[in-house]
Amino acid sequence: MANLVFVLACALASLAASSSSFASAALVEHSFHVQNLTIDKLCQSNVITAVNGSLPGPTVRVKEGDTLVVHVFNKSPYNLTIHWHGVFQLLSGWADGPEYTTQCPIQPGHRYTQRFTITGQEGTLWWHAHIKWLRATVHGALIIKPRAGRSYPFPKPHREVPIILGEWWNANILDVEDETLANGGGPNISDAYMINGRPGDFYLCSADRMFKLKVEKGKRYLLRIINAALNTILFFKIANHKMEVVAIDASYTNPYVTDVVVLAQGQTADVLLIADQTPGRYYMAASPYVSATNVRFSDTVTRGIIEYKGSKQSKPIMPILPVYNDTPTAHRFFSNQTGLVTGPFWSGVPDKVDERMFVTVGLGLVPCEPPRGASCLGPLGQRVASSMNNVSLEFPSKLSMLEAFYGNVGGIYTTDFPDNPPLPFDYTNMNNSLNPALIMTSKSTKLKKLKFNATVEIVLQNTVLVGSENHPMHLHGLNFFVLAQGFGNFDPASDSKKFNLVNPQELNNIPVPVGGWAVIRFRANNPGVWLMHCHLDAHVSWGLAMAFVVENGPTPSSRLPPPPPDLPKC
Repeated sequence: MANLVFVLACALASLAASSSSFASAALVEHSFHVQNLTIDKLCQSNVITAVNGSLPGPTVRVKEGDTLVVHVFNKSPYNLTIHWHGVFQLLSGWADGPEYTTQCPIQPGHRYTQRFTITGQEGTLWWHAHIKWLRATVHGALIIKPRAGRSYPFPKPHREVPIILGEWWNANILDVEDETLANGGGPNISDAYMINGRPGDFYLCSADRMFKLKVEKGKRYLLRIINAALNTILFFKIANHKMEVVAIDASYTNPYVTDVVVLAQGQTADVLLIADQTPGRYYMAASPYVSATNVRFSDTVTRGIIEYKGSKQSKPIMPILPVYNDTPTAHRFFSNQTGLVTGPFWSGVPDKVDERMFVTVGLGLVPCEPPRGASCLGPLGQRVASSMNNVSLEFPSKLSMLEAFYGNVGGIYTTDFPDNPPLPFDYTNMNNSLNPALIMTSKSTKLKKLKFNATVEIVLQNTVLVGSENHPMHLHGLNFFVLAQGFGNFDPASDSKKFNLVNPQELNNIPVPVGGWAVIRFRANNPGVWLMHCHLDAHVSWGLAMAFVVENGPTPSSRLPPPPPDLPKC
């Protein structure tokens, strides 16, 4: 199915003034191989695309200020890209990775080298394929530690442990995607959830395939949790233990204690776990949060085990998990996050707003076209789509949007993405769910142009069209502050009074509440083309995405450098 070589070089940057210079950095190389791998899960063998023969792929550990050089050799039969999720990519947009946005795909038999420096970021991020649904198995953790001479803003842990939550299909994931797009309806649900690539003993034939973490009583552990699932928000709990959240999306938080972590697709959380219970064995478990109604989902649980050193207890204790539609618990976790203003990279919320946008996010329909004819499985016999301000993104195929931006090439995209929906309506009134005047959308490649260093404020308004659910909206190349979030229609008069301008949480991915809204603000200080999309892969395939074109600044240090000579061609 795939045969790919993926080589990473980690260049340790100098702490001198010339730290950004690749020539001054020491070079540490790692060879990553993504290739055919047969895995037997749930009593069925499956051939998947995996890195270095494992699922998930290897963990990349770097320090803030390090430079990564990534050589990607694509020996698979598929087009491929690698995205470094959450990395700012300051003046290195050519290395961001989303297909047809910052680069054309790496075609089978070809290679591409990504180069970028990690600046002003610490914590847990991750890397994954960013083309079609290949990220289901092509992904791994990216851990960014403080540079020499700097420490964490929390007690030093005894050990750090990546916890990657994922989804598994007993099928070729690209076949699942193709079937979804062909029939015009929803995707087939996954067969299992996973912790570090292992389903756990809840599933048939997986009793001996569990992730186990051995701990010592009294010790502190830093769990670096990543939700790599394609289409599912996940609850995560550990029986009889509390967790202290210290970072979200590689941005430090004011620490807060919780017994449940809730992560949307693509989100990460750093949590401290103190092994303070009676020595024994305790399940860690993840289960789905499903905000939509009348939808099919995999109502199962993946489990791992926390085992105390010297424990004689044989039967693990199981946590009480939230019910699948526990929106209050999910919202409490998402809205309880505030930024650590004493953290090393806190910059404060920009107060002057240059661009204000009101953007609806949700589902819709496009006409059922041949060859399916009238047999599409979407509502009203049409094909399911998704959109932002009734614009459903259609990616180009002749040239990437970033190349078009750099070379001033016309005909690839337009810059008329609307600042407001074409028709204001009662966005959260279920009576509008199948209103023909509202649900039909169309495909186009409309982007939003921003001046360099402009401050942008966006109200992300969820809609109930076709259906309503939590949409995790991820912004590439930039972080944003979450000023407020709530349910119902956003009310500028009353809800703007709720804005947190003192210590809002900084994120790259905001789960917009089901039937609700979120307000974000960011400074467009990185020239290039930056995708913003829902991190449910099914919704991206349906068009729930747009992109910002950030213009070059006035100085050489604020202008996008030219593309590397080996940039893939379409």
